[in-house]
Amino acid sequence: MSGVVDPTGGWDQRYAGSPSLFGEEPNEFLVRQRHRFAVGQRALVVADGSGRHGAWLASLGLEVDAFDVSGEGDRRARELDRRRGVAVRRSVCGWEDWPRWEGYDHVVAIFIQFAPPAERARLFARMRSALAPGGTLHLLGYAEAQLELRTGGPPDIERLYSRELLAREFADLAIDELTEYRAELSEGSAHRGPSALVGLIAHRV
Repeated sequence: MSGVVDPTGGWDQRYAGSPSLFGEEPNEFLVRQRHRFAVGQRALVVADGSGRHGAWLASLGLEVDAFDVSGEGDRRARELDRRRGVAVRRSVCGWEDWPRWEGYDHVVAIFIQFAPPAERARLFARMRSALAPGGTLHLLGYAEAQLELRTGGPPDIERLYSRELLAREFADLAIDELTEYRAELSEGSAHRGPSALVGLIAHRV
């Protein structure tokens, strides 16, 4: 017996099932990095979902590329761009089909924990290669302690982060900040409540 494989991994259904899955405002960890962004810089947003991070970066005057595997997420992202009056170059594709992994001043990857370890290692390598010299990576995800809280994120520990994991995976970058912390999230219906997080800010020398 064979079934039809959903190429979106169920994300179209998840977006369609919630009026606001992750909300429309950028994550606070990224907002705290506001001083690092400058008008005219190029940014790539990995798996931007319904567009909240790409739209925010574009509102700061950056030239933003963004992609996501979900067509429904992309539809909502383009509507958000229209309402905010910003321009983001968006594509519907998985990370392996994204063609431009080079030359960015910023790579933004907020809650992209869809990949198991082997795939994640390849994705992280692409993200590193996408940075121009001096370019900055902004990465945030759920920590392993999130399994106890169950207020969002993947249900299996192999897709969660630790400080040790990120330090090892991005050892070839200069790490500016690597912190594991707790925060109260209120981001749509999917990220809500006390959360265990790991954040990384690192740049290419």
